[in-house]
Amino acid sequence: MVERVTERTDGVTAERVTETGGSTVVVERGGGGTGLIIGLVLLIAVVIGAVYLFNQNNRENAKTDAVTQAAKDVGGAAKDVGDAAQDAAKKVQ
Repeated sequence: MVERVTERTDGVTAERVTETGGSTVVVERGGGGTGLIIGLVLLIAVVIGAVYLFNQNNRENAKTDAVTQAAKDVGGAAKDVGDAAQDAAKKVQ
């Protein structure tokens, strides 16, 4: 039985082909894992971006709520001043 082994590499991917006597051919391929690393980096970047945008939205909502509450407080204070002015005008008459 004759076995022929051919190995090739391009610096990133290694390929080994083993041919044994008849029609059996075994192909083994191995990569450097660069694609996996790039995928993980992109996934981490997407997660960080999503967290940033979510927090940005929460900050905007907090600002809006604070402005709304301040406007309500000013409106209430203006009503109190108006009521006090009416009471003072009634007492003057």
